[in-house]
Amino acid sequence: MAIISVLVIWGVGWFINARLAASRVAQSRTVRLLVPAIFGLTLLIMWEMLVRMIGISPIILPAPTAIADRFGSSLPMLWADFEQTIIKGAMTGYVIGMICAFAVAILADRSDFLTRGILPVGGFMAALPIVGIAPIFVKWLGSDWQSKAAVVAVMVFFPILVNIVAGLRDTSAMQRDLMRTYGAGYWQTLFKLRLPAAMPFIFNGLKIATTLALIGAIVAEFFGSPTVGMGFRISTSVGRLALDMVWAEIVVAAIAGSTLYGAVAWIEGRVTFWHPSQRK
Repeated sequence: MAIISVLVIWGVGWFINARLAASRVAQSRTVRLLVPAIFGLTLLIMWEMLVRMIGISPIILPAPTAIADRFGSSLPMLWADFEQTIIKGAMTGYVIGMICAFAVAILADRSDFLTRGILPVGGFMAALPIVGIAPIFVKWLGSDWQSKAAVVAVMVFFPILVNIVAGLRDTSAMQRDLMRTYGAGYWQTLFKLRLPAAMPFIFNGLKIATTLALIGAIVAEFFGSPTVGMGFRISTSVGRLALDMVWAEIVVAAIAGSTLYGAVAWIEGRVTFWHPSQRK
């Protein structure tokens, strides 16, 4: 009976979304927001029904209503964890890694020798497992947010660097020759031609780095943290079998990640409005 009820809910949600997607107003902003909202609501209803009807233990999988109740009753704690992990650890490391990537990319662009040397080293750094470098940074910088910011900076550095270098090489020889014809030097050509042309690549790297920053900050807290932080809370809650708290932290991380990614995408749309990918 439970399986049949879940399948009925899924079928109703599928039917509504299929009708909306095939309607004349399918491209309107309201419908584009409504379709994923209905899909997500359908999944939550199915989740709730399965947990309630089958009797799944909350230790294994808590119901969405139980997670929402824990979320609402733990807002001060969740905010403290968010501030420690996302604002201090992830965002600080993200900014540091971005600035370092820009600086190194400019240096590499000025020298073929540096390009050939830095990119392989950057690839090596990108291949380093976070579970290997996080304990090292905790030993070096302590268990507070500074070590988490360092881990995030290392993780986001290479994706941003590679995209900036690729973007700076995207201009054609004819465009660069035209700038030289106008008497433009390296820095004028960089700021007026090459850097604007590289913006789609740069924002691609920045968007990739948003998810890496959150993952790095949370996982790094598993290897040492003060008694606050999302990674600390997840690890201790799992030990106490408080899975509803774990899912509440996951919800916070998902909201923070989606917001950060959306903010970078919104800025990209305003900066690269001229690019074909941004044209309506």
